[in-house]
This record gives sequence, C-alpha cells and structure tokens, in this order.
Amino acid sequence: MSSQDVTVVALLADPDAPTEIAQRMARTLPARLAHKSVQGQRFDVEVVSEPFTARTEDLPTLMRRIMDRGRAESWDIVVALTDLPLHSQGHKLVVDLSHDHGLALLSLPTLGGLRLQTRARRVVEEAVLSLARTRASGSGVEGPQQSQPLLAPFVSRFAPIHPGQVGAEETADLRYVVSGPRGYLRVLVGMVRANRPWRLVPGLSKALAAALATGAVATVNSTIWSLAESLSAPRLVIATIGSIALMIGWLIVDANLWHRTAEQSPEARQRARLYNASTVVTVGIGVLVCYLGLIVINLVWALFILNGQVFASTTGTPLNATQYWTLSWFVASVATVGGALGSGLESDESIRAAAYSKREQERRLMLQDDD
Repeated sequence: MSSQDVTVVALLADPDAPTEIAQRMARTLPARLAHKSVQGQRFDVEVVSEPFTARTEDLPTLMRRIMDRGRAESWDIVVALTDLPLHSQGHKLVVDLSHDHGLALLSLPTLGGLRLQTRARRVVEEAVLSLARTRASGSGVEGPQQSQPLLAPFVSRFAPIHPGQVGAEETADLRYVVSGPRGYLRVLVGMVRANRPWRLVPGLSKALAAALATGAVATVNSTIWSLAESLSAPRLVIATIGSIALMIGWLIVDANLWHRTAEQSPEARQRARLYNASTVVTVGIGVLVCYLGLIVINLVWALFILNGQVFASTTGTPLNATQYWTLSWFVASVATVGGALGSGLESDESIRAAAYSKREQERRLMLQDDD
C-alpha cells in the first residue's frame, strides 16, 4: 500500500453513550493513528450511529452484521462499540478482532466506569493499528500473530484482560476477555455507568413529588420534632438505611426490574446475578442522590418555616444548627418512605427508561420474550 493511501475507519456505534464516545474520539483519532503508524499511513474516521446489537447478544451474529455493514460501504476498517455486556464461554468480552475482514467489536462495560473515554480510545487505537497492519501487509492469515505485540501493552495496562478462545467457525480470529472477581467488578461498574443512574432522579417525578410533600408536612409536625430530637445518631443511620432499602426494593419489585432466567446453566445464572447486581447498584445510586437532595430541600424549608420558640416549647430543646440538621436528616428518611409509595404512580416503562440505557432496555425485553 502506498503511503499516500487513506485508510477509511468507521466507528459503528450503538445509540446513546457509545455514539457520544465515538464522536468525541473521532475528533483526535485520525491524527493519533497517523502519529502511531509506522508505515506513514493516513486515516479518515467517520462515525455511524445505529443499533447494530438490536435483539441479539450472540457474538458470531454481531460480527456477521458488522461484516455485512462494512461490505455495503467503502470502509477499510470497521470498529463497532456497544454498551451491552457480551459473553464468551463464561467470560466477559472486551474486544473481538477479525483481521481477514478488518473488523473489531468492543464491549464498553468491560473497560470499567472510570476514564472510560480514554480507555476506549486506547483500545480502538490498538485495534485499528493491528487491523491496518494486516491490511497493509496483505496477509490476513498471519494477522492474529502479528497483532499480539501491538495488543500486549493494552493487556498489561488493563489487567485482568487476557486472550480468550475463538471457535474455528467464528468470524473473529483474536479475542480478549475479562474473568475472575476483578473482571466481574470491572464489568459491573461499567454496566452501572452505562445505565447512567443519575437519570433516575428526573425519571421519578411522581415519587419525588410524593417525597417532597411528605417532607414538607413532616417538617412542621410536632411529633416528628420530638422523635428527631430523641433519636441518637445510630438510630438515624438505621432509619436512613431502612428507608433507602425500602425505596430500592419497592422500585425493583413494583417495576419488575429483577431479572429471572429460565436457563439452569451456571453461565446463565452468573449472567442473571450480574444483571441484577447492576440493577441494585443503579437504582441505589439514584435513590441515594434523591435522599441527599431531600436533606438539602428539607433543611432549607425548615430554616424558612420553623419558629424557635414553638419548637423549644414543644421539645424542651432550643432550635439550633444541630436540631435543624437532625430534623432534616430524619425527615428525609420519612419522606423517602413516602416517595416509595408515590413511585407506584409511575409507569413501569418510565422507571425502566430512567434506570437503564436503551440497549439494556432492549436486552431485557428480548430476554422476557425468550422466556
């Protein structure tokens, strides 16, 4: 290949987070690839956003879809990005590569939840350079062996990632996976990040309205004053944990977020545990953010509405900063219970939309249909 040739790289990304990551990556990727290329290659990168993982998690099927999509365009290399957790023989897939066809498939959750943009860019760079090297040499047979030195730094840098087995009939010829407890935790964090738990807060508008109303009434209730004043810090902590746990459990049960599998294989049960753990953590983070917000709102409301003389005559304790804080803390727990009841007014679809990414919603719908 001439040094003047331009290698066209397509970043085929699922909608939402993968597309955003691909678009940010594409701004600097051509220059970075040209700088790292040892053959004077030039690269043109374009982003294509489409749901190529729709209704399937099967790796051979996904690779065939990517290959067919690449054949329909004038792309030299196709790198597909998805926020779905993909599995291969009991392990979690990081990246699949096919040097014969110039394809790569990257599962973003296996990169964890921190510095995801940087990590994804590094993986894509290593994959593109590996595929471009094979394309330049014109030898697809030796692609996986030649690519090992290129991907070795990536493996050591992001342990516990290691090479995985590839079936003889599969399109891929090189695969990297994560395994073990550290790999499980890494994927879990990545799945939670993909779900964007902070979106749960505006998604629970009716529940928050019920919580705010409960908090507003409880703040001016003299019985609540007496209870808050008499509670010790350990009891307030127990009330916090109990109310948050109640809210999490109510949301999961009421919106049917708990995943059950009809399969009895250890791999299926492991996947179910992973999906359910990501649900609990995602909902838990969203509820915790709501709880902290309730404390702040209740504190502001208490500062505005409470009368120190009335409070002191009722509780026998002067109204000071400690009492304001204790009352707001306890009222937040009471309001969270009210919010749990109010969440029953939300539709199951709205809660799922708030708790999960679009790809995760489609995956769960597909599993429900299969069951």
